[in-house]
Amino acid sequence: MTVSAPHSAAQAGPGAARPSAGSRSAGRRIAGRRILVTSALPYANGQIHLGHMVEYIQTDIWVRAMRMHGHEIYYVGADDTHGTPIMLSAEKEGITPKQLIDRVWREHTRDLTSFLVSFDNYYTTDSEENRELCATIYSRLAEAGLIDAREIEQAYDPVKEMFLPDRFIKGECPKCGAKDQYGDSCEVCGSTYQPTDLVNPYSAISGATPVRRKSTHYFFRLSDTRCENFLREWVSGLAQPEATNKMREWLGEAGEAKLGDWDISRDAPYFGFEIPGAPGKYFYVWLDAPVGYYASFKNLADQRGLDFEDWIKPGSTAEQYHFIGKDILYFHTLFWPAMLEFAGYRTPTNVFAHGFLTVDGAKMSKSRGTFITANSFIETGLNPEWLRYYFAAKLNATMEDLDLNLDDFQARVNSDVVGKYVNIASRAAGFLIKRFEGRVQDSAMQHPLLGTLRAAIPAIAAHYEAREYSRAVRQTMELADAVNGYVDTAKPWDQAKDPANAALLHETVSVSLEAFRLLTIALKPVLPALAAKVETFLGIAPLTWADADVPLSSAQPINAYQHLMTRIDPKQIEALIAANRTSLQPTETGAAAAAAAGKAKQSAAPSAEAAKSETISIDDFAKVDLRVALIVDCKAVEGSEKLLQLTLDVGEAETRNVFSGIKSAYRPEDLVGKLTVMVANLAPRKMKFGLSEGMVLAASSADEKAEPGLYILEPHSGAKPGMRVR
Repeated sequence: MTVSAPHSAAQAGPGAARPSAGSRSAGRRIAGRRILVTSALPYANGQIHLGHMVEYIQTDIWVRAMRMHGHEIYYVGADDTHGTPIMLSAEKEGITPKQLIDRVWREHTRDLTSFLVSFDNYYTTDSEENRELCATIYSRLAEAGLIDAREIEQAYDPVKEMFLPDRFIKGECPKCGAKDQYGDSCEVCGSTYQPTDLVNPYSAISGATPVRRKSTHYFFRLSDTRCENFLREWVSGLAQPEATNKMREWLGEAGEAKLGDWDISRDAPYFGFEIPGAPGKYFYVWLDAPVGYYASFKNLADQRGLDFEDWIKPGSTAEQYHFIGKDILYFHTLFWPAMLEFAGYRTPTNVFAHGFLTVDGAKMSKSRGTFITANSFIETGLNPEWLRYYFAAKLNATMEDLDLNLDDFQARVNSDVVGKYVNIASRAAGFLIKRFEGRVQDSAMQHPLLGTLRAAIPAIAAHYEAREYSRAVRQTMELADAVNGYVDTAKPWDQAKDPANAALLHETVSVSLEAFRLLTIALKPVLPALAAKVETFLGIAPLTWADADVPLSSAQPINAYQHLMTRIDPKQIEALIAANRTSLQPTETGAAAAAAAGKAKQSAAPSAEAAKSETISIDDFAKVDLRVALIVDCKAVEGSEKLLQLTLDVGEAETRNVFSGIKSAYRPEDLVGKLTVMVANLAPRKMKFGLSEGMVLAASSADEKAEPGLYILEPHSGAKPGMRVR
C-alpha cells in the first residue's frame, strides 16, 4: 500500500456526456479499462474495527481481481479528518487536532496494511488538494445559483458555548418516542428528522439543555428542479435494486419536491476548511469528505504523472466506483453526484453498498462498544487472510448484513483453506521433489480434470467482478473437492510403493500441483499473501487470469515445499475475545456497570476465584497510591527468564525503575510508549538486578495453566503520566 503523509510529502509524518445508466454495469469486460476505486473514508476519531474491514476487504478483493485482468486501476482512500468530534477529542487529550489526526492516520495505515488492503494512495482530507477542490466545487455551485445563505435557528450549548452538531444533541425520537436518540435519526424506528424536532433534548457534550440561537448558514439547493431531474435519472442506473428503490423513496414522485436543501456550513469553533468569503463559517465535514476521494487521487496523480483532469472531466472514459456501507448511501447517491454534476465534473459510474457486520448475531456498533478492533485481531496472532477468506465466502452483491460467527469462522477456514486447498500441495510436493527432481510431467498438463478447472476460471473471475464473492469461493471449493477426490482415488502414497508405477505417480502429483496452481489463481484476490508464497514455491511469475492457459512446465522445477498456512487454534479465538472483552459488553454506567462487572467476573472466573476476597474499608483502599505511568523504556533483564525492566514516567522529576515478571507476554519494544497503571507508594524492593521502585498492574487468571496470559492495564489515551487512579 502506498501512503501519502497526512499533510505533505515534505512533512512525512454538467453534463450530457455523463455515462448512460446502461453503461454503469460493473459486469462488462473491456480490455484496457481505466478505473478509479474508493472505499468510504474512516473517521479519524477512533480505531479501525472489523466492521470497517468488511468494506476494505470487499473493495480490495474487487480491485485485485480487476488488476489480474491487466486494467489500469487505482484504489485510493484517506482519513476523514474534520468536524466537531475531532476538535473535542483533541481538546480532551490536550493536543491539537492536527496532532490527533496525524497519530490516527498512522494507526489506520498500520491496520489497513496488516489486512493487505492494497491502496495505491492513502491520504487525508486535511490537505491542500482537498481545500482547493472544495473551494472550486463551492464556487461553481454558487455560480450555478445552487448556494443560498439563510439565517437559521439552531441548538446552542450555553455551557460549552458552541452550536451543537446533530450528533451532539440527544433526546426522545419525535416519531416513536425512543429515548437517547441522536439529533438526525432514530436508531429504533429509522426515522430522520431535524434536531429541533427532538423531545426533551440535551447536549451530549455537557448535558445542558440546548437554547435556541440564530446564525447565518449556507445551503446547497438540492431541492432545485435541476438537481431533482438529474438525480431521478442518475439513480435509475445504480447496480443494486434495493439502493435504487431507497433513492426513489427519498426522491419521491416527480414534482413532489421531497428533497430538502442541504446545510453545508458550520459555525466556529470547528476543525475544517473555512468557507471562502465567509469568515467564521466552515464547510460541513460531509461536504469535504467525499471531495477527499478526488484529493487523494490528485495527490497520487501528481506523484505518478497522471492526467488528473482527464480522469474527472465530464465524458471521461475512465470508470469510477465507490464502495460504501448502506448507512451512508444517502450522501453518496444524492449529495455527492449532484455536487459533481453541477460543479462540472464527471459523476460516479456506480456506487456499491454493503450491509453491516454482526458478531455472533449481535450488531456491530462503535457507540455501543460492540466492536472488535482490527489491531487486536493482528496482535492476538490471527492471520488476516483467514478473515479475508471468511468475509469473501459470505459476501455478495446485495446490501444484506454479514455475520461473523466465530465458531463457523474457525471451522470454515480450517476446512476450506487448509484442509481442502493447501492440503493438495502438501500431499504432492514431496513426491515430485524426491522422485522427479521437482519437475512436472508435461503430458499430464492435458488431463481432463485440469481442463475442467481451466474452463471454470473465467466464470470465477466474472463472479468477482460482479461482487458475488461467495459464488466465486463456493465454486472454487467445489473444484478443490474434485481435486482431492482425484488424489484420494489415485492414492499417490500407494503408487509410490511400486517402482513400476513411477510414470503414474508422476502424472498424479503433476496434475495435483497444476490443479493447485489453478485454484491459487481463483483465490488470489482473496488470499494475496498466500498466493505470493505459492508463486515462489512453484517458481512462477505473479499469476493473472490469463495464466490459467499457461500450465506448469518441466523446464521449471518447483522449490522445496514449506508450510503455507496453519490452522486456526481455538486458543487464538479465546485470546481475541479476551482482548475485546469490555467492548463486547453493553455499555453501562454507575451502579449498573459495577453490578454487571461483578456478575461477569463471577460467571467467568474459575472456582478458585469464586470465593469472596477479604473485604477492606475505603480507608484501606485510599492508602494505595495508583498512578498512570508512561513506559518510556523497556528491556529484557539479562539472566532472568521472567523479568522485564521498565523505565516509567509517573509525572515526577525523575523516572522510576520497575522490574516486572511479564516477559512471557510482551516484547520490550511493544511496551515502549504505552500507558499503564502502577502502585506508586509501594516500598522499594532491592533485587539482584537492581532496585524496583513500584509495581505495574496486570490481569491474569488464577489458573494460568487453564487460562494462560498476562495483560498489563492500559488507561484511556487521554490519561496523563502522574494522574491518580481513584
